[in-house]
Amino acid sequence: MIIVTGATGSLNGATVDHLLKRIPPREIGVSVRDPARATHLADQGVRVRQGSYDDPTALRRSFADADQVLLVSSSDITTDVVAQHHRAIDAAVDAGAQRILYTSAHGTAFDTPYPPLAIHAATEQHLAASGVAWTSLRNGFYGDPAQLLGDWQETGVIAMPADGPFSWVDRQDAAEAAATIITADEPHEGPIDLTLPEPVTLADFAIAVSELTGGRVDRVVVDDEEWVANATTSGVPEAVARFTLSMFQATRSGHFSDSYPTLPRLLGRRPRSITDQLADHIIR
Repeated sequence: MIIVTGATGSLNGATVDHLLKRIPPREIGVSVRDPARATHLADQGVRVRQGSYDDPTALRRSFADADQVLLVSSSDITTDVVAQHHRAIDAAVDAGAQRILYTSAHGTAFDTPYPPLAIHAATEQHLAASGVAWTSLRNGFYGDPAQLLGDWQETGVIAMPADGPFSWVDRQDAAEAAATIITADEPHEGPIDLTLPEPVTLADFAIAVSELTGGRVDRVVVDDEEWVANATTSGVPEAVARFTLSMFQATRSGHFSDSYPTLPRLLGRRPRSITDQLADHIIR
């Protein structure tokens, strides 16, 4: 059985949808904090059990009979995320899982300006020491790409700190790749980087937005401290603004500049481009 955590969330929820296209629902289980939100899966024959990264006993129960467990990375910034991940890994080992998969991030490393990458590195370190076969899905950034662009619709400019090359992957592509990896005849060992074939920059986003809207949108580089000051003036907490700034700092120091052919190979096609993704959110 394949057990998936975070199956009521956007990424692993989509992964379960892709798994259901590949294998019978009786071979899939989900571990979720609120089973009431997973009734649509139970109705399809998926096993639904309650589990939380803060409750090892419930986790072990929800992981029972698992051959493979897919762990989604925690987004709870109010707690010790690394400890949560360690508990989830340990629970999967205790439950007898033969392989643990984890949604990590491209650029994962301890020496990085962007804090989540060190969290992923610590989690991968614990996976490697677990004694169980493991796979780390190092996804490029994903989500609504428009969130990177600021108030360009009012100003006609993407005014952000200096950036560098990075991958922005369609969430559905990442989910489909995960389902492909989980159900592959030959297991994938260790980290797998799932990136665009060619990295992009915010200048590329400006070009894509201009093409989609039929207008001109320019990329303007704003000094780091000026950008933080502008963000806090508009109501963004300074800690949040500096967290976002750290992502830009990591891009321009090359932490996300590598690209790999793995994602297109798994999908059997080119991943959706940033223009494709932006078109989902921008009305001409």
